[in-house]
Amino acid sequence: MEGRKCLTWKYYAKKILYFLRQQNILNNLKAYLERPEDQQSFLEGAVLIDQYCNPLSDIYLTSVRAQVDDITDKVRKVLRTKNPRHPSLAPKAGGILRVPELEFQRQVLDAMNCVLYEQLKYKGNEMDYYNSLNSYIHQVLIRRTGIPISLSVLYLTIARQLGVRLEPVNFPSHFLLRWCQGIEGSTDIFDYMYIDAFGKGKQLTVKECEYLIGHHVTEEFYGVVTSKEVLQRMVGNLLNLGKRETTDQSYQLLRDSLDLYLAMYPDNVQHLMLQARLYFHLGIWPEKVLDILQHVQELDPSQHGAVGYLVQHTLEHIERRKEEVGPEVKHRTDEKHKDICFSIGMIMKHKRYGYNCVIYGWDPTCMMGQEWIRNMNVHSLPHGPDQPFYNVLVEDGSCIYAAQENLEYNLEPHEIPHPDIGRYFSEFTGTHYLANTELAIRFPEDLEFTCATVQKIYSTVKE
Repeated sequence: MEGRKCLTWKYYAKKILYFLRQQNILNNLKAYLERPEDQQSFLEGAVLIDQYCNPLSDIYLTSVRAQVDDITDKVRKVLRTKNPRHPSLAPKAGGILRVPELEFQRQVLDAMNCVLYEQLKYKGNEMDYYNSLNSYIHQVLIRRTGIPISLSVLYLTIARQLGVRLEPVNFPSHFLLRWCQGIEGSTDIFDYMYIDAFGKGKQLTVKECEYLIGHHVTEEFYGVVTSKEVLQRMVGNLLNLGKRETTDQSYQLLRDSLDLYLAMYPDNVQHLMLQARLYFHLGIWPEKVLDILQHVQELDPSQHGAVGYLVQHTLEHIERRKEEVGPEVKHRTDEKHKDICFSIGMIMKHKRYGYNCVIYGWDPTCMMGQEWIRNMNVHSLPHGPDQPFYNVLVEDGSCIYAAQENLEYNLEPHEIPHPDIGRYFSEFTGTHYLANTELAIRFPEDLEFTCATVQKIYSTVKE
């Protein structure tokens, strides 16, 4: 289809595709978790998380492996220049090296640090640490930056391909790897060096690990963890990112990471309750909320109070939904709407912040609560909250509730690249958007006004 048309069809097609791909990836994750521990690749687990949270992106394990193999080959070249005749540089079965000598293992790690951090410029993302892209392995490879755990997965994978057996350490606040300096399998934490992949592969002693986070920890935190526990921590990071904000994108991240966590730990009461509260807050799937709450009650009867509260309000929501007669219809010709200057589908610009957006709804006055009005400092506007406010989709992917006095027509209209554009509009004409059937029902008189406005302002611009 032509890019600017059939936007609503495309929007819902993507929703369906998103759901179907996630179900397939979830099945792959469950199959992965059922394998024996020695058959669970850390890299494959990281790719499955990446795929589930980005189901519309083309992320393939084969492609990610090929990129990691390319880095590994670069490390081999560096090693050959320093030790060309070492027998360990000949790949064994499966392309994996076996490096028994401690000194040569040290050379391997030095070569890795040279390639990763000096040649390829990988680094820990200190400037934008809480960006979810840092957790997705394909983005780590593209952007060459990440957080401790994602960089550790990459570092560990390369090291193991080169014959150095590093192990993951679920260290608090800062994920690490450990490298045995004594008898293999030793339980003495002082027999290991600890590697900080976030800190350019720096090798740390036990005491230096404590300096890294600023406090003492017990020996249990220096122990090796399983691939499932590594995935749990990766998903936990995404969960925390989803909780940090209240945007549509953060809610989606929270939903996706909860699904992943519950796929690994289906009977975790805390996260089941979080999932129920999230769906309740978003007003979606009330019947599923009831199913989740029933499961929680069976697992932990002590949750009766919280479960009862949510059940009561979910049932009330279902009853209200049955009584709904349809969407509110707003006519421009109504006397109470006489101050509305703009209309649905118009491309606008914010006078103060300069962003471009498209209008998908309006109110005769600000309909938000007093707390929002106070937090947004609406009373400082010349007309305050007693002026029309508009729902707009912004080109950066956000949704804003903007005062009329802050908006003006964009004299050079262009498409607004917002993921929800098809939820409200069916087509971009080159000057404005056409409301889809659902939106047109709610604002039945706006199309005529929009067409007249477009004819007036853009014909004047051409002249």
